[in-house]
Amino acid sequence: MQQQTLATEISQTGVGLHSGASTQVRILPAEAGSGRYFVRVDLPNTPIIPAQVTAVSQTVLSTQLGKTEASVRTVEHLLAALAGMGVDNVRIEIDGPEVPLLDGSAKVWTESIAQVGLVSQTLTIENAPQPINEPIWVRQEDAFVCALPAPATRFTYGIDFELPAISNQWHSWSPPTDLGNTDASFAAEIAPARTFGLLHQIEYLQKSGLIKGGSLENALVCGPDGWLNPPLRFANEPVRHKILDLVGDLSLLGTFPCAHFLAYKASHNLHVQLAQKIWDLRPGSGK
Repeated sequence: MQQQTLATEISQTGVGLHSGASTQVRILPAEAGSGRYFVRVDLPNTPIIPAQVTAVSQTVLSTQLGKTEASVRTVEHLLAALAGMGVDNVRIEIDGPEVPLLDGSAKVWTESIAQVGLVSQTLTIENAPQPINEPIWVRQEDAFVCALPAPATRFTYGIDFELPAISNQWHSWSPPTDLGNTDASFAAEIAPARTFGLLHQIEYLQKSGLIKGGSLENALVCGPDGWLNPPLRFANEPVRHKILDLVGDLSLLGTFPCAHFLAYKASHNLHVQLAQKIWDLRPGSGK
């Protein structure tokens, strides 16, 4: 099995969306088969937190991974960039509780990865990722996310908001089979899409101790009269960002099984529930 890691390390510093804390992230090459994992270098004994669905500890407006007393929050954009760029094995050192939001998208991460390049690795494994042979669903009221049998991996998302500037949006994206097809790449089509929020919810979220690091510089904000901080990078930037989140959350499986992942009005919680169901189908999971 062919895998990839970074050719050399990359580093970024910024503020976390929810904590407001400034942290530095160093992403270093890692051995074949080691996967993607975080290291809290600011804590005693530098605890390791695997980027696996079994390590998810919270999904309130972001995905948080945790192990005993150590945790790292808002991992989805960085993990989406790594998975979308084909980085299988990396050591992610972070000196705080939350991954920096940067510009609210995965654009800075993908540009950093592209700048340093990748190195191929060979791994001998006995059990290849299992394809999805039967539909797997998770739903809550009219929101759902599912994995459907398909000949190739595809991500499709739908959202629906009362605000006219967002309204009903759908987008579908497939990882290109031709690595030279940059127009359809994750870096071009999905990574630049920024996180977005609704103006009428901001005060409540702030009083709840969330989005302490949010600003018009790192998130799109929409109100009844439209976007407070245009222009958008895509006409349907909000739904493309939801695909970004879905890719990041499903990257906690390690590799994407061959399936059509379809979501509508879903959340990090539903994404992770689907990932857990898929994880439980793995050989030797005991489920």
